[in-house]
Amino acid sequence: MSKALAAARDDKTKHVSAGSGSLLRTLLNLWPYIWPSDRSDLKNRVIFAMVLLFFAKLATIAVPFTFKWATDALAGKPDGGPLGESWLDSWLTWAIAAPIAMTVAYGGMRILMAALTQLRDGLFAKVAMHAVRRLAILTFEHMHMLSLRFHLERKTGGLTRVLERGRNGIETIVRMVILQLAPTVIELALIVGVLFWVFDWRYVAVILFTVALYMVYTYFATEWRISIRRRMNDSDTDANTKAIDSLLNYETVKYFVAEKRETQRYDRSMERYEKASVQAYTSLAVLNAGQAAIFTFGLGATMVMCAYGIRAGVNTVGDFVMINAMMIQLYQPLNFMGMVYREIKQAVIDIETMFSILSRDPEIKDKPGAKSLDVRAGDIRFENVTFAYEPARPILKGISFEVPTGHTVAIVGPSGAGKSTISRLLFRFYDITGGRITIDGQDIRDVRQESLRSAIGMVPQDTVLFNDTIRYNIRYGRWEASDAEVEEAARLAQIDTFIRMSPKGYETEVGERGLKLSGGEKQRVAIARTILKSPPILLLDEATSALDSHTEKEIQDALERVSRNRTTLVIAHRLSTITGADEIIVLEAGEIAERGTHQQLLAKDGLYASMWNRQREAEEAREKLALAGENVAAPNRNPPPVDDEISAAAAAPRPVAPVDVAG
Repeated sequence: MSKALAAARDDKTKHVSAGSGSLLRTLLNLWPYIWPSDRSDLKNRVIFAMVLLFFAKLATIAVPFTFKWATDALAGKPDGGPLGESWLDSWLTWAIAAPIAMTVAYGGMRILMAALTQLRDGLFAKVAMHAVRRLAILTFEHMHMLSLRFHLERKTGGLTRVLERGRNGIETIVRMVILQLAPTVIELALIVGVLFWVFDWRYVAVILFTVALYMVYTYFATEWRISIRRRMNDSDTDANTKAIDSLLNYETVKYFVAEKRETQRYDRSMERYEKASVQAYTSLAVLNAGQAAIFTFGLGATMVMCAYGIRAGVNTVGDFVMINAMMIQLYQPLNFMGMVYREIKQAVIDIETMFSILSRDPEIKDKPGAKSLDVRAGDIRFENVTFAYEPARPILKGISFEVPTGHTVAIVGPSGAGKSTISRLLFRFYDITGGRITIDGQDIRDVRQESLRSAIGMVPQDTVLFNDTIRYNIRYGRWEASDAEVEEAARLAQIDTFIRMSPKGYETEVGERGLKLSGGEKQRVAIARTILKSPPILLLDEATSALDSHTEKEIQDALERVSRNRTTLVIAHRLSTITGADEIIVLEAGEIAERGTHQQLLAKDGLYASMWNRQREAEEAREKLALAGENVAAPNRNPPPVDDEISAAAAAPRPVAPVDVAG
């Protein structure tokens, strides 16, 4: 991350809440991104754009004057001497030259005004988009810094919509401030000054009254529209969330023939969005109609005053044309004032959720001056660890165990016993509420999170891949790895042959969340990714659960080779995969119920033995069905993950018959 973004992380923009309704405060907190302290080239662009803005507005004010002079030249007569040839020549020369010159000057001023305005916009575009980029990156990075709890509570579709609308809202605000708001204020001030100089105070009074009435009406009408805009945004987010959720679960929808139900669910959200959108467009029509009526009143009043002045001989026809051109020219910035306020207020509403995310402190933070984890051996210790996602529902109750260097410890137990929680605590996705977790004697709360997670390799049960190539997904384990190292990791994970059989090989796209691959193929990609990372500590969450019998044996062998001389913690659902563990810990209701080797636990004839027998019974039943020629539900002979069976075993009476420990 750049130094600029590192500094921006602590910027007080993160503490702005659009909900406060303070437009000025929002603009002030966006100013550091418009005027970046670390970019002198962008500052120079801002200064030059302001200079061009001033000259563009001078050219704009000159346009009505050239129009007036051209009109007077066409309608008026020169002061001359007596009738005769010299008088006639003089009159013809003036009549032809002056109107043409003034008309050319009028066209020239309009061209100059447009050229300066477009040059200013082009110069400022880099400033505006740089500000958008910095804030978008800051928000994206901050989302990754927030805790797992935050992301579990959020819906992906809604979160991406917040980021998209927030980014667009920031662009709107940044561009409107410099390209619309500042030019409008300058032009309005110049027009008022010119009218006071050329005409008199009555014209200025009418214009100021018109502007004040226009702005008051715009303010109240816009405030009324904001609540409508909020409802429209909420409906849009809800519809987008439902659409993404349904498409991500495409297969589930098909399994249960739920297309119609999903369509109706999406339509209900779109119906709310439709109603809010119609209200938004209707309210906009009311706003525009009121603005037009107010301005037309001011325009008519000034032109009537000028008409009386012409009849009284005080004003010329050119003045009448000039006041009309000046008022029409005033309408554009005045309309921009309403639009600027409207758009900025709406943009603030759009980014208020982004601001609230930026103002939310990460739940898990590195301590000031935290050092990197120094992994010398990889010894893991849980010392009287307690944890609860919610205070009223404790998950772990004083867990203590050790995973010595180079050893493998497996954790089993019923659903809800706390197995997955242990892996999340080791990665420090959450902080424990009591006790401590150490690696080589170092409390993981005292080291940098980046160094902690770099030392642990994870193979989850449910593997989710990026929508990219197989090579990209494997290389994710160690980004600087060479192609040869990526392919070697794939070979060790028993997926190299499959990849090379594909037409595109390692450049094969895996699809959204890896859906183009089977469960076993995704699992092997995850294993290859972890093999490539080559961490000192391995965390396996039933890494072979999605594989067939033959591949499972090959992967188990590969994992055993990888785990040699590495500290390995296994979260096990299928007990047959952890019979060779150095120690097995049986969790029940957040406490350690039993511990020991596979043979020791069977000999105890307790909860583990009960779970083992239940799984063996299930496997034997499948084998009998297969021998009888029945259509087995499972695609292979291995029992599936059996959290439910373990839970049933925990509640069932313990067997009293002798256990065949030879198994």
